[in-house]
Amino acid sequence: MRGSTRRKALPALKKPVSIKRCWWADGHALLSEYHDKEWGVPRHDDRVHFEFLILEAAQAGLSWLTVLKKREGYRRHFAGFDYEKVATFGETEVKRMLKDPGIIRNELKVRSAIANAKPFIAVRKEFGTFDRYLWDFVAGKPVQNRVRSMKDLVPNSPLSDAVSKDLKKRGFRFVGTTVIYSHLQAVGIVDDHEESCFRRKSRAIMPRR
Repeated sequence: MRGSTRRKALPALKKPVSIKRCWWADGHALLSEYHDKEWGVPRHDDRVHFEFLILEAAQAGLSWLTVLKKREGYRRHFAGFDYEKVATFGETEVKRMLKDPGIIRNELKVRSAIANAKPFIAVRKEFGTFDRYLWDFVAGKPVQNRVRSMKDLVPNSPLSDAVSKDLKKRGFRFVGTTVIYSHLQAVGIVDDHEESCFRRKSRAIMPRR
């Protein structure tokens, strides 16, 4: 009927879904995206391993958010984290990097990142891949820690101590146990997602290469 005052019932509004993340991952969109898609996911790509060796060392003394904001700068300067190309870098590349605010301009960190390319390649020659070398420390099985809150997180472990010690013997620089523990977390060898975190309950596994 024309002019009817009868109104159709409006659909109920859906309540926004609240995602429970680890305590550190909600402060910035870059942190949340990294946490949701990368942190703790088992990775088996040598370029990813080389990337995180560089980025985790760059973080030393700084926040991870600072590193994430400069990640593209590192990708650009380090040839997409191609270790074969980085192994050929010299003073020209060092000077270029130290002039660019798009990365963390710490000369020791920059030179160490470049220097690590050669022992990285040496490990690949010995083990087939750097990935196989690193995962052999845990017999291919991720370490799943019980983390109920930030109080349960640790900066290092006997595992990171052992990896750090071995890498140093092989000529790697800036690979202290804390840096290596962060690397192990980043590539999923150590799972430190909180028990209440949605990623702990829906772990994504990437195929081994």
